[in-house]
Amino acid sequence: MSERPTAQELTEAILEFLGGEVLPTLTDPRLRFRMLVAMNALGIVYRELEALPVEDDSALRELAQRIRAGDVPPGTLPRVKADVEARLRIASPQFLEQYRAS
Repeated sequence: MSERPTAQELTEAILEFLGGEVLPTLTDPRLRFRMLVAMNALGIVYRELEALPVEDDSALRELAQRIRAGDVPPGTLPRVKADVEARLRIASPQFLEQYRAS
């Protein structure tokens, strides 16, 4: 169950936004230079993400298919909760902390 947008897609969208919308408006040479440095660093991140192996999510897809079919294997709830927690740690850590507090 690949997350969409992927980290690489997000990075690409940010690069396009900065290069197409923000950079052309910068008239201060110092800020323009710093923006170019930041975009270069983001480009490095993009290429590093591109070099990573594709995650094999076949086991999660199979589990989702079984759950939809009404076949919920023992231990599914803790597994799903752990997966959701791991995803929240990346996507929205503050939400995870609020969830734990309640």
